[in-house]
Amino acid sequence: MELANDVLKAVTVILRASQAIHEVIRKDVAKYGLNPTEFSVLELLYHKGNQPIQMIGKKVLISSSSITYVIDKLEQKQYVRREGCPEDRRVIYTVLTSKGKALMDEIFPKHVMKISEVFTNLDNNQMMQVVTLLKQVGCKAKQL
Repeated sequence: MELANDVLKAVTVILRASQAIHEVIRKDVAKYGLNPTEFSVLELLYHKGNQPIQMIGKKVLISSSSITYVIDKLEQKQYVRREGCPEDRRVIYTVLTSKGKALMDEIFPKHVMKISEVFTNLDNNQMMQVVTLLKQVGCKAKQL
């Protein structure tokens, strides 16, 4: 019975920590008129370059039905544009505009600093332990 209690406690701690981190992210990106999903898409494009719309949803963990809405909103804000693939007309790329790049150049370093604050009470070894342990838990959960 003690193992069951420990497992349930671990799940509760992980979920509460995840919610708290998500709230820090939500508040931080809201200062720039973005929601976390919009920021995730901009961050992906900023670091990985142009992406097929179909792949963005998989990489930022949102449903394919939601990705069109998010891309539409970012397009309205002039942060991204759609661009057809010359080799395959079925593929549409999402491209970061110069306005989107300028925004990310400005806010991404500040965002990293804000997220870093969440982990300031951990040293490098502890941080690597957290990453390793959570990867193990996540991999096992995916197997189930």
